[in-house]
Amino acid sequence: MAKENNYIEINRQSWNNRTEIHLKSEFYDLDNFLKGKTSLNNIEIELLGDIAGKTILHLQCHFGQDTISLSRLGAVVTGVDLSDKAIESAKQIAKDTNSNAKFICCDIYDLPDYLNEKFDIVFTSYGTIGWLPDLDKWAKIISCFLKPNGQFVFVEFHPVVWMFDDNFEKIKYRYFNSGEIIETESGSYADRKAEITQSYVMWNHGISEVLNSLIKNELEIKSFDEFDYSPYNCFNKTIEFEPKKYRIEHLGNKIPMVYSIKATRKNNS
Repeated sequence: MAKENNYIEINRQSWNNRTEIHLKSEFYDLDNFLKGKTSLNNIEIELLGDIAGKTILHLQCHFGQDTISLSRLGAVVTGVDLSDKAIESAKQIAKDTNSNAKFICCDIYDLPDYLNEKFDIVFTSYGTIGWLPDLDKWAKIISCFLKPNGQFVFVEFHPVVWMFDDNFEKIKYRYFNSGEIIETESGSYADRKAEITQSYVMWNHGISEVLNSLIKNELEIKSFDEFDYSPYNCFNKTIEFEPKKYRIEHLGNKIPMVYSIKATRKNNS
């Protein structure tokens, strides 16, 4: 079992190990990003709406492509991530693209020690909460950094996806949070043939756990949607049935793959 105080180091090392491979991968398409291509998908673009002039806190930002894409839409954005290598890269990419995006390297539970500011929007997306053991603490952070009536915008892979084995042939994991899941992988979702191996610690979080953590922490749910595709080709056995829309080929449109939440910070506290 990973101790509470060392899962952070295991996962930081895991993401440090992946960062260089991700920067070079076709998956992240850094060359075209540097030329101005957005890394955002239609799901989050529609949820965010017009963000010109808005302040945005982007949690678990990896090496900052989405953070910088948000800043290109006119927002003033601060990205946060656990991986020092990823944040170092994010700062360099921001410099290379003349972005005003700022970056902080820390565990997001510790963010109040690094940042004292309120934001119009808190944003986080795709493969984020599985790295966090405690969603109540996560929702507290979101609530803490939102202005009254500020918006939380969240897009995440559906917990049904995480129940399956890697090839989506059988149910391997429990839908509900049963504590930490410790794994070792070779390669990475962004480059399966990459000659890297890393251990990591994750947690499964059902939808009710997510929603109730937000409700408990003064966030009012405005929308909740589920999607029968992923905008990323990051799973095994996929087929692209429309541009930038992927499904598990043998499961078709039968399972949800992504969900989104938009919530508003209540003005009464």
